Amino acid sequence: MTQPRSRPAKLSGGERLLFLTDDQLRQGVELMFFAYRDMVADADRVLAERGYGRAHHRCLHFIWRRPGLSVAELLDILSVTKQSLNRVLRQLVRDGLVESRVGQADRRQRLLRLTPRGEELVRDLANAQNARMRRVFLEAGPEAVHGFKTVLAGMIDEGRRAAVLDLVEDRFPEGGKR
Repeated sequence: MTQPRSRPAKLSGGERLLFLTDDQLRQGVELMFFAYRDMVADADRVLAERGYGRAHHRCLHFIWRRPGLSVAELLDILSVTKQSLNRVLRQLVRDGLVESRVGQADRRQRLLRLTPRGEELVRDLANAQNARMRRVFLEAGPEAVHGFKTVLAGMIDEGRRAAVLDLVEDRFPEGGKR
């Protein structure tokens, strides 16, 4: 019979290490896996009720945040293939959640925006995830939230980081306050 493994030391809030052990790094990676799993599960439940998945959620989110976004811009944001995006977009358009219009300046462009039904679904998805984020951010406090955002931003590939931060529109001002 194997003995239970001892639990790692409890996370401390003010740990300031110049050197991180492999166990500490592994713990951070595992926490990211579990946090992502539970964060997306909130939205997954709402999506599953309607027969959609995470790819639909990502499309809906960025179309909602940027009405009039072109398909080319959405491809760049999501870093997916045109084929996979078109499959998801066709379904969202067919189901009446997204409308696609020809661009005024460039008729080759397809500009995307949510319909009222699409906006309703996005609000349901956002409410599901915002409740978790609000609770956790309030419990953690402003300094921890600022640190969390700094860590997440630092994990984005350096070549794309500035563009992503501009996309997010929150440059994480000093002190973590907006």
